[in-house]
Amino acid sequence: MNKRLTRKERRRVVLTSIFCFFIIGLSVISSVSNISKIEEKKLEKKELTQKLENLNEEEKTLTDDVEKLKNPEYAARYAREKYLYSKTGEKILKID
Repeated sequence: MNKRLTRKERRRVVLTSIFCFFIIGLSVISSVSNISKIEEKKLEKKELTQKLENLNEEEKTLTDDVEKLKNPEYAARYAREKYLYSKTGEKILKID
């Protein structure tokens, strides 16, 4: 049995092979590109998660401060300490 390919068949096999390698090459390039984008997004997610945690802590602190400042005695003491306000007849000594 003679299994030699004709010229037309050989050309078809070569063109089909080139086309397949081209498609495989594009798939590999696309996959590598997508993998790098995924890694960038993971890094961005990690940074944003950390930022969210920091903001949640800051929000909790500020909420606690707001609750404390609703108490008039605490607000007065805070203003005296932070902004050096004084009651009448009271003297302020600032020690660094």
